[in-house]
Order: sequence, then structure tokens, then C-alpha cells
Amino acid sequence: MSAGLGEELGSLDDALVRRLATRGFDSERLCAWALGLGGDRVERNRLRGVLEPLAPHELAKLPPVDSAAYAEFSQTGRAALEAGQLAICVLAGGMATRMGGVVKALVEATEGITFLALRAAELALLAERHGTAPPMWLMTSEATHALICAELARHHAEAPLAAFEQLVSLRLTPDGALFRKDGEVSVYATGHGDLPDALRASGLLDAFLARGGRWVWISNLDNLGASVDMAILGHHIASGAEVTAELVVKHAGDVGGGPVRCDGRPIIAEHFRLPADFPHERVPVFNTNTFLIDARALRDLAMAWTYVEVRKQVGGREAVQFERLLGELTSALTTSMLEVSRQGPTSRFLPVKTEADRKGLEADVMRLARERRLL
Repeated sequence: MSAGLGEELGSLDDALVRRLATRGFDSERLCAWALGLGGDRVERNRLRGVLEPLAPHELAKLPPVDSAAYAEFSQTGRAALEAGQLAICVLAGGMATRMGGVVKALVEATEGITFLALRAAELALLAERHGTAPPMWLMTSEATHALICAELARHHAEAPLAAFEQLVSLRLTPDGALFRKDGEVSVYATGHGDLPDALRASGLLDAFLARGGRWVWISNLDNLGASVDMAILGHHIASGAEVTAELVVKHAGDVGGGPVRCDGRPIIAEHFRLPADFPHERVPVFNTNTFLIDARALRDLAMAWTYVEVRKQVGGREAVQFERLLGELTSALTTSMLEVSRQGPTSRFLPVKTEADRKGLEADVMRLARERRLL
């Protein structure tokens, strides 16, 4: 660690200190991160413990759509939604850097329809079908919050939509000093693992629980397949697990978190956290970052999060930042691993990350949106 990091933090101007304080910045934690720099970063990020692939029977699947069991799950999910027990939480903090550096929520997912508009359309459809729509909370970042809130006020003021900001920290240099760009310290969001803390701080979760809320459905903004599915909601409720993690079959080139057993416990682990000799080929599925979670478990969650060390190029120089990953909550909560569809009209995974994705998947996005009556 740079010997002067404490002095640097002490010399930050008051306005920046206030800005950081309202977004969960912890100077002691930053100093501890700086102390740990050096040596083998890759090994520091790896999980510790006994790691094994899950057995095939530990991956649940929905029953056939024409079965009595499927109908029962659907009815359970429908009853929960209509009783006001479901909320939707969408991870909307990202800038679409691979689409020109704009707020992704306001980018057109398909011709003329933004990601945010498609989410609002889902709420309208649920209200039409069930007489009520669940609240939808958007976890934004400093980079996206103001513009998303302005868009909500202009076009979606009547919808049950609300936004709350995730947390921030300060980037470091590889030797542990504050990273500066153009003379200013560099602020960044600390990852989608911020969601439990940021949501609790917003007051939205407590208000939802006070109204009788029970379940929160979390998904990425750009995964257009992750709409509300009554059978999946019913399956989650029937499982008794605190979390359901949605998984899809891997395709060539897929990289992401997958289900493993760590010291006997099923968890979601990011690929880069697994030992180098772990048999990746024995994990045929990966997590879409879509989770159903018991709202009370989310409120009461108490765990020591892992902040993984990430290197970024910022202004042509290497910067160090520490991030936490949402899937780690499976290490503290009982989890059901549910394999869902990746193909056809029931697909639960249709991510649009780049302009090439948008163009290549436009027909699929349009078909899915029409089949689910979002257009």
C-alpha cells in the first residue's frame, strides 16, 4: 500500500466526502484492500475450500407445460402475484460502453423500443392480466441514476417504478495510491453485489415487506428473456429455498457463474474464482444472473462479502478496483438451482450486450416481445 493513502483520503474535499458518504464508501475497507495488493491477484480471487461439481439430480427443472404439476406451480405463482407478494428488481447501473457509452436503460433494445420501455410494458401487461402489477425497482449507478429518473418522470410516472443507487468506492493504482484521472480521484460502482445493502438503504424493501411482500425477482436489464413466469415463481415458493438461481445450458464461448458445491454447499461461483484444475466441463450450465429471493431473507442477510480484485484500463492506464458479485449470496442462503429454457418462445436468456448482439438478436427480441405481448 502507498504510505500516503491515508493522507490522500484525509485531503479529499468536503463535497466529494459527502458524495461518497451517501453512497456507502468505506475508507477503512479501501485501506485494507490496498494493503492486500501485490503478489498473485488471480490466486487471491479464487475460492477456498473443497469444490466439486453438482450431481445432475441437484439441478431442478420445471415439469412439462401440459402437466398437472406445471399448472399447480403456475397457480401458486399467480396467487402470489395477485396478492401483492412479488417485487421485481432490475440491475440498471450499467453504461452501454459497447454501444457508444450511453445509459443502457435508454438504449433501443429493438427498433424504437428501449430496454426500460420493454420493462414498463411488462408491468402494464401484468396489470392487465391480473388486476395488479408488482413494483419494479431499478438499481442504478451514479452514471445512470439522474437520466433514468428523468425518463421515469417523463414517460412512466403512473407505473410502479422506482430507482435507487448502488454503492461506490475509489480506484487505486497497482501500488495502492488513489488512482487519478485528469487530476481527479476516480469513483466507480462496486458491483451488482451491492444490491442487498443498497436496496435496504433505499427503504423500498422495508415498505414492500410491510405491505405483505414476500418475493423479489432480480435480473439484468439487458436480459430480455427474464420476464415474470408464474410457474417459476410457484416452483420457487414450493421449493422452500431462500433463493432460486436460474441456469441455462452453456454454449461455446459462454463465460459466467455456475453451480458448484463448496464445502458441501451448493453455490453460484464465477468461473475465475474456481481453481485452475477444476473440471469446468462437468458444469454444463451457467447462471443468467437471475434470482428469485425471499424478501425477508434479503432484508436479514448478514454475510462477509468477498470483493474480488479487478484491473481496468482507465484513460490508458491500469487501475485497480474491488467489486462484489450478486451470486455470492448463495453462499449464505439456501439455494435451489433451476435449469430453464434458453431456446424458442420460452427462452429465459436473451442478453443484448453489444450493438452486434442487438442487430443479431433483433428478430428474436421482436418475436419474444410479441409472443409475450410486450409490443
